[in-house]
Amino acid sequence: MTTLNSHHAVYVGSFDPLTLGHLDIIRRAATIFDTLTVGIGINPDKRPLFSADERLALTTQVLQPFTNVQVRCFEGLTVEFIRQCGARVLVRGVRTLSDIETEFTMTLANRALDPEIDTVFLMASERYTHISSSLIKQIAQLSQRSTMEKLRDFVPPEIVEPLIRKYRPSDTVS
Repeated sequence: MTTLNSHHAVYVGSFDPLTLGHLDIIRRAATIFDTLTVGIGINPDKRPLFSADERLALTTQVLQPFTNVQVRCFEGLTVEFIRQCGARVLVRGVRTLSDIETEFTMTLANRALDPEIDTVFLMASERYTHISSSLIKQIAQLSQRSTMEKLRDFVPPEIVEPLIRKYRPSDTVS
């Protein structure tokens, strides 16, 4: 049986797009664990806004300053990806009570699949609890140009232009 490293954690999501809330969880987890792998989940049943390659490139660009953070794409079960990484800890961010209920159920399932992997929950910072990728997509899709500049309040600066180009290819924010 493979020895899993309890100083190596994995944080997974679709990151479509990466938000300031995600970045907050990553920043905090990177100070707790020696190594953090950010796993970009590829779900063939979903139609993401950004392709897997785009999400990998954007997330890698944003996280470049973090020397102990690596970014990888994966398909399949999260617990299998964590094991492939040699990690022993799954990091999950929670924003609301409904997140806690969902995450509790998922943690029980993951525990049944692989009892060696533990889950650590990080509460979202208050200023990010309202941010979700679907909210950001809605703002980018429906807002006027002047409002689109407010996307900087929700996503890292590197994400703003690519996000706007997805909905308005001829429109950019400087």
